[in-house]
Amino acid sequence: MSALPPENTTKLPHFVSKEPFDLESIEKLTPEQERIYFASQLTLMWWKFKQHRVAVWSGVFLAVLYASIFISEFLSPYDMTKRHVKHIYAPPQGVHLFHKGEFIGPFVYPYKVTRNMETLQRVFTVNDKKPQPLRFFCRGDKYKWFGYVKSDLHLVCPPKNGSFYLLGTDRLGRDMLSRIIAGARISLTIGLIGITVSFVLGIVIGGLAGYYGGWVDMVVQRMIEVLQSIPSIPLWLTLSAIMPATWSPILVYFGITIILGLLDWTGLARAVRSKLLALREEDYVLAARLIGASPKRIIGRHLVPGFMSHLIASATITIPTMILGETALSFLGLGLRPPITSWGVLLNEAQDINVVAVYPWLMLPVLPVIFVIIAFNFLGDGLRDAADPYK
Repeated sequence: MSALPPENTTKLPHFVSKEPFDLESIEKLTPEQERIYFASQLTLMWWKFKQHRVAVWSGVFLAVLYASIFISEFLSPYDMTKRHVKHIYAPPQGVHLFHKGEFIGPFVYPYKVTRNMETLQRVFTVNDKKPQPLRFFCRGDKYKWFGYVKSDLHLVCPPKNGSFYLLGTDRLGRDMLSRIIAGARISLTIGLIGITVSFVLGIVIGGLAGYYGGWVDMVVQRMIEVLQSIPSIPLWLTLSAIMPATWSPILVYFGITIILGLLDWTGLARAVRSKLLALREEDYVLAARLIGASPKRIIGRHLVPGFMSHLIASATITIPTMILGETALSFLGLGLRPPITSWGVLLNEAQDINVVAVYPWLMLPVLPVIFVIIAFNFLGDGLRDAADPYK
């Protein structure tokens, strides 16, 4: 027998709306929520990347450096091959704004060159009584932009009948600043070309090993183990010795690039292989197989984007590694050779510790190498965090 409700029971109010059904009224989004919900994946990555201030400034720094390689001749005060026989091993000249309390703009004090008769060494003394203003957007040494367009326009030029060596000169009297700016064109681009070779080999070979497994994986792993067991420097020596001495500088440049790319793909290939071994068992991979997708499409469109954050981090680490590789090879005299100018070629002149002790500004080409490597590491951290879907 069911219990009857008491007579004094109050009826609950009816909360069902009698208004016409409005789909948009189910959930009203604020403008900020709507902006986030409807943003693309790239937009979300950009918003997250902007929160990493150090990575943003590192990216700006690298963008400025890579943009400068297109106008290296314009930024250089001198032609990088021009010799100043009266100013061999000249120390850096400081840029001043005030002379005896009076503002006269950017200027330098001229050098007076004498010779120490005991050591036969040139002695540079500063004549601080005669300021020489620098010239900007001026006509100076003639050059060919990328070897084709003739011009003589420079951002800054030395004073008339004067000199301007912001970073000093080398053993032949060539301006170090002009040579460092010109060397950036080679040292920075060799990393981009090398990483292209490395990424193609790493993703393709590692992708095949991880997707198919079996004997393909075994062959790839044994090949990687053999390459990684060989010490780097002897392998560099062997591959560099293969290139004939009669090759043109351009062929040597591409030869060094290919060497660096062939040696640096093994770590990426192993990372790609391990990721694909885990991801190939996912349901969306099985669904792609059932609808007839080819292995190339499954790897390229479904698997590789799943660990894009790792690829970005690997790229930002590999580029400075290749820059260091080129610098090390050229420093040892096994890489690029004059007349090609790179940061490693410039450091090759600083091998003698006695020369460096007397002329320490010859070590200045190492500073852009350090700054570029640090900037790439910070940029990689920001890009990895922005692309990581689990953060």
